Amino acid sequence: MITADLLGIESRSIFVIDKAFAKKDYVPLDLSKDNKVLRSVDVASSDKLGEYVNEQIQLKGGKIAFGGYLETRNIYQRSAYFNQKTLPEDERNIHLGVDIWVEAGTNVLAALDGEVHSFNNNLNHGDYGPTIILKHSQGDFCYYTLYGHLSEESLLELKIGKRFKQGEAIAQLGSSEVNGDYPPHLHFQIILDIENYLGDYPGVSSLKTLEFYKKNCPDPNLLLGLT
Repeated sequence: MITADLLGIESRSIFVIDKAFAKKDYVPLDLSKDNKVLRSVDVASSDKLGEYVNEQIQLKGGKIAFGGYLETRNIYQRSAYFNQKTLPEDERNIHLGVDIWVEAGTNVLAALDGEVHSFNNNLNHGDYGPTIILKHSQGDFCYYTLYGHLSEESLLELKIGKRFKQGEAIAQLGSSEVNGDYPPHLHFQIILDIENYLGDYPGVSSLKTLEFYKKNCPDPNLLLGLT
């Protein structure tokens, strides 16, 4: 079992979004297929989905929304990138990270001390868009954090091996025009074995592959402590 101690964490009060947002400003957001309210929202439209997200934040008295780990979602059905299935258990619709919903341009912070493992602009419809992966070391143990849906400018002066301190700004959130066509948000994911991926890693699983990804991508709340 992956624990906070194994990840070398001294405190659960870790931020990956501008610290101007306190933890009390975060409110949970349900985008699961079981949320009946979403059935009346055109989730294929980033504008309509964004309106829904903002309404939920206001209704709950927050400033920023979060959620989504292991959430089964229907929103990926709009994209052929996720919907190349022959059997229901092959459909990629189970979310492997935590999404944090806030306006474009907001600073994204390094969760922990680390170095740039890789980065890429993943351009498929519904994909991450600009993405950064950091490598973290704790003795002989290494793991990775992925930051997706960034601005294009975030990648311009990046180099493999560049080091960042915990809490240092590494990027800014991108708009729907560049982030895979979503309302602005950060996809944050922990990865134990990066395999052979560079600047990318699956952020959505099928039911068939879920057991592997649950073990390889533990709950980001081990770091964030939002729930």
